[in-house]
Amino acid sequence: MIGLVDCNNFYVSCERVFQPRLNGRAVGVLSNNDGCVIARSAEIKQLGVEMGTPAFQLQHLIRRGQIHLLSSNYELYGDMSSRVQAILEEFSAGVEPYSIDEMFVRFDGFAPGPLLEHARALHHQVRQFTGIPVCVGVAPTRTLAKLANRAAKKIPGYQGVCVLHPGSPETCGLLQRTALGDIWGVGRRLVEKLALRDVRTAWDLAQQDHKTIKRRFSTTLERTVLELQGSAAIDMNDSDAPRQRIMTSRSFGKLTGDLAEIGEAIRQHAQRSAEKLRQQDSLTRAVYVFLKTNPHRPDLRQYSPSVVIELERPTDDSREILHAASRALQAIYQPRYRFMKAGVMLIDLIDANRQQLSLLDSAQSEAERERSARLMAAMDELNQKMGRGTVTLGRPSPGAAWHLRCANRTPRWTTRWSELANVKAR
Repeated sequence: MIGLVDCNNFYVSCERVFQPRLNGRAVGVLSNNDGCVIARSAEIKQLGVEMGTPAFQLQHLIRRGQIHLLSSNYELYGDMSSRVQAILEEFSAGVEPYSIDEMFVRFDGFAPGPLLEHARALHHQVRQFTGIPVCVGVAPTRTLAKLANRAAKKIPGYQGVCVLHPGSPETCGLLQRTALGDIWGVGRRLVEKLALRDVRTAWDLAQQDHKTIKRRFSTTLERTVLELQGSAAIDMNDSDAPRQRIMTSRSFGKLTGDLAEIGEAIRQHAQRSAEKLRQQDSLTRAVYVFLKTNPHRPDLRQYSPSVVIELERPTDDSREILHAASRALQAIYQPRYRFMKAGVMLIDLIDANRQQLSLLDSAQSEAERERSARLMAAMDELNQKMGRGTVTLGRPSPGAAWHLRCANRTPRWTTRWSELANVKAR
């Protein structure tokens, strides 16, 4: 069985952990340089504030005290994500991060009754130990786990935990009530095409012959059909939809504590992630880097750090992404440990064609973006024609300025000694 754990309103929830006064209030988190809203509480959604709304359009609500807007605090969010993941690893056979606030977990060998109780215990302990509310969906496949997670979030009767078993009346009923557009990886165009075949719900799609679907549509949709039928067929990166995050990671051939070797792996993963980013025509706002020791070697010191580096502006330029990844590695590397795995995740992705430019951008900035686009296109073309890795980048130049305008950023409570919360005795 596979579970999907989704942190509810993650960025806002992270802020509320350390500022209880924000509970029940309309809260939004802004993008880099306080540009637009990228995360919303349930209360601010009820006021009609849409995702991507520019901050300047909300000033009247701020003045009236109806909403609270905070600057993005990626360092805090990345650390809280790591804390949630650490708890999940105690409760499962393995964790696969899907985004900074969503993680697939493996529940192997559980009977139905104990599995439900185990999932409820996980749900409770994440909230108790981190303060982050989550929803848990468990099913035989990732697509059904996504569906179960959605039910756990939308249907109050589940109380945040839904476990689906193939062929059960509960699963069949949920499939019948789920529209095609609510299935993981089924986009608007597919919904329109399937409607012509009178396939309108998840249940209708699950009844299709997967071979016929493959022949008339695609291998990707065939996998979705198999997943809805209860047969695992999709890995994390199989979805055709633009990914919410892009991660590249790999275990080392042997344990190593050598900074140069680890740096080579990080650079390789960062470059590959940047290539995937450009392939789906997206930009990233932040770079998440993690290291991991071998948990099955109790004779060795254990240390699995991670850090998020926010970028000055959304980008798909490998040079800027590598620079951020290098800075992240320097921040978390400790020479006393031997690592078995490293990875780079690009998070908070946006459509490259909908980038919101700053009013302060000059003609020189526009020229720089054009040169960057041409350079990246040339690299990708050469690597495609001549083979991956034909053209690569070495170490990025040090000394770049990374100062952002974060007028409303809260303290980095969990990662900076100088920003620890002060507790005053009464």
